[in-house]
Parts: sequence; C-alpha cells; structure tokens
Amino acid sequence: MEKNLKNILVISFGFLLLFTAYGGLQSLQSSLHSEEGLGVASLSVLYAALILSSMFLPPILIKKLGCKWTIAGSMCCYIAFSLGNFYASWYTLIPTSVILGLGGAPLWSAKCTYLTIAGNSYAEKAGKNGKDIINQYFGVFFLIFQSSGIWGNLISSLIFSQASTTVEISEEDLACCGAYDCMADSTNSTGSAKPSSSLIYTLLGIYTASGVLAVLLVVIFLDQIKSDQAETEKEILKTSSIWSTFLATFQHLKDKRQCLLIPLTMYSGFEQGFLSGDYTKTYVTCALGIHYVGYAMICFSAVNSLCSLLFGKISQFTGRKLLFALAAVTNTACIIALLLWKPHPKQLAVFFVFPALWGLSDAIWQTQTNGLYGILFEKHKEAAFANYRLWESLGFVIAFGYSTKLQVYIKLYILLSVLALSMVTYGAVEYLEAKSSPETPTATKKENENVGPFTEETHI
Repeated sequence: MEKNLKNILVISFGFLLLFTAYGGLQSLQSSLHSEEGLGVASLSVLYAALILSSMFLPPILIKKLGCKWTIAGSMCCYIAFSLGNFYASWYTLIPTSVILGLGGAPLWSAKCTYLTIAGNSYAEKAGKNGKDIINQYFGVFFLIFQSSGIWGNLISSLIFSQASTTVEISEEDLACCGAYDCMADSTNSTGSAKPSSSLIYTLLGIYTASGVLAVLLVVIFLDQIKSDQAETEKEILKTSSIWSTFLATFQHLKDKRQCLLIPLTMYSGFEQGFLSGDYTKTYVTCALGIHYVGYAMICFSAVNSLCSLLFGKISQFTGRKLLFALAAVTNTACIIALLLWKPHPKQLAVFFVFPALWGLSDAIWQTQTNGLYGILFEKHKEAAFANYRLWESLGFVIAFGYSTKLQVYIKLYILLSVLALSMVTYGAVEYLEAKSSPETPTATKKENENVGPFTEETHI
C-alpha cells in the first residue's frame, strides 16, 4: 500500500503543479492577449485540438509508451504552451495551443489508467474490493488536484498587484464594461491595461518552472507499471483501438437519450467558456484591473470544489432533478443580473458573488451530468464519455470562437437560450427514463455511486 500510495501522491502533486500553471494562464488569456482576440482564439484552437486528441491519441500513446511516459510527455505539451506565452503572437500561441490540446486527452487517460491499474493490483494482493480502492485513489488525487485553481490564480494576482502604479478608471471607460461592452480590442484603456513586461515574464517564469517540476517529479519518482500488471493494462486498452473508439463514439448517437443530452453537455462548455473568457475580461479586468482576475477565479474554484463535495453527498437525499433545477435557476438569475448590472469598482463584493454562484452551478453541471452519463449508459460508458468530452469541448470551441465577434449581451442571450434548450431536452430524457423503467431503490443506489465528490471534471 505504501508504494502504491507514493505513486498516487506523485501523480497528484505532479498534476497540482502542472495545472497551477495552466489554470492561471487560461484565466488570463482573454485579458493578457486581447489584441485581435488572440487569447480567446488560442483557447478555441486548444479545445478543437482536444476533440481530435480525445478520439485518436490516448490508446496509441498509452500502448506504445506506457502510462508513466505518456503522462510525462503530455505534461511537456503544457510547458510548450507556457513558453508560447512569453512571446505571444499568432505564430507562437496558436501552434502551442494545438500542442497542448493534443497532449490533454492522453494525459488524463493515462492518469485514469494508472490509478485504475494500481488500485486493482493492490486490491488483488490485499483481497479487497477493487472499486473501493480505486475510489480511494481517485479521492486522494482530486483532494490534492482541485486546489490547483486556487494556487495558480493566487500567484497571478499577487504578482500583478506589484504594479508600481494604480490607474484610476474613469466613468467614461467604465461605461464600456459589462454586457454592453464597446467591442474594442482592449475593453478600455485603463482597467485592461497590461502589466509591465517584467511582471508578465516573472509570472510566466514561475508557471513554466512549475510545469518543469511536474515533469521531473513524474520522471524521477513515478514507478512504471510492473510486468505482472501488463495483462491488466492490455485488458483496459484492448477495446480502445483508434477506429473502434472513433466509430463507437458516433454509433452511440443512435441512442435517442444521447442526442437529447447534447445541448446539456455543450452548455457545460458554454458556461465555463463565458466565465473564463468573457466575465474575466469585460467585467473584472475592465472595471477593476487584471490583478483582480485571479482573486475572482479563486472564488469560483473554491466554491466549485466545496460544492462538488457537498452535492455529491446530498444527491442521495435530493435526487438529481432537484439539483439540476437549482443549477438552472442559479445560472438564469446570474445571466439576467449580468445583463442588467453595470460593473463599478465601488461594488467590489459583487464581482465575487457572480463567480461564487457560477461555481455552485458548475459543480452541479459537472458532477450530475457525469453521473447521469454513467447511469444511463452503464453498458457503453467508454462511448458515452467520449461523447461527453466531444460535445463539452465543442461548447468551449464555439464559446471562445465567437468571443471577439459578439457583444457580451448577445453571448448572454445565447447562453440563456442554450440553457433553456438544455433543460427541455434533459426533461425529455427523464421522461423517457421514467416511462421505460421507473426508478427503483437499486437504480437510486447506482446513481449515488456514480455521482460522488470525486467525479472527474473535464480538464485539459
């Protein structure tokens, strides 16, 4: 157990270091690289590459390189993205975004495979239930990993707070913030002014070093999968050839329930894309300054993590329908409020209320939608979750893709429309389920098992 636990801790802290850097960078892209929409364009390209990567690369790399070296190699793709930010242009940021996107899916697949094999291996030797040990390992992983959103954003805010001058934002400039933004490359010339180059390079240097440490940690301390576990690895991968995964993903669309869940799954990408791409730029950076972006996203990450744990526990008492309704009402209220609110520095607390409420809603979208997929498509989980990654990533691509083309109020109306459609189609899925097989205590038990505090969100 001690050796296995050491490996789990190595992976967990490796991901913590890696996503401390990537999470902070993602939150800042739309504000740091606002010229011609370079920042959000890079994120859109990144998620498009992730879609392709999810379909083709994980089985090949894990089979050829093994889990350890797939994790280490994929982490290097994230470092490339950090390096691309040092001299951000269309010729550096877009290619490194593609590289990161291609490395994202193999990284997460290799991590899941490693933890699964390690859990099953220990359970077999100790005579315990494999599922229980695997859940414990994933619990340790997410307990450590989830804090990365806090540390990455905290580092960026602390560094940018060192700016020698604080610019007073005029009322005229504030009029360009919020839902009816002025659609300029920089939302205004004061609040969204870039920090000095030295501060940006300091931040990027810390992020790059954090990524390098993650790679070194994995390369030096992570054990390779032992030969007596090779058969287990083959079992996991034998049905994961390129074409079988690719075809199964689209064949799964024959299931009416999967088609009905597409709007809900895409909405998850839309709402996360809006918060990290639009809210951070046109509300926080515009009215307060870029050094507040990190603090706002810390608020989102902290509430998201706590609520993921909370809703995973209480779902057995409330059921998923009530939680989905809570998320829909909370998001709707936030969208309407963002349409009406004119951001102003004097209303400092309000800037943190929105990401907190968004984090509450997102925790429900992530845990309950993942759990719903696991319950509805228990016999075809691989194809189902491939669809989940596909459609959520497509939501990100679209949200970041139109980010610089439309005013914020139009994006909010789109978000509201997709949310309304999602609830209608989700209701149709629940109706079909109730009609075909009324819920039984056994089904309820399975639902609670699938929707736990350590359900994996879509990270890249």
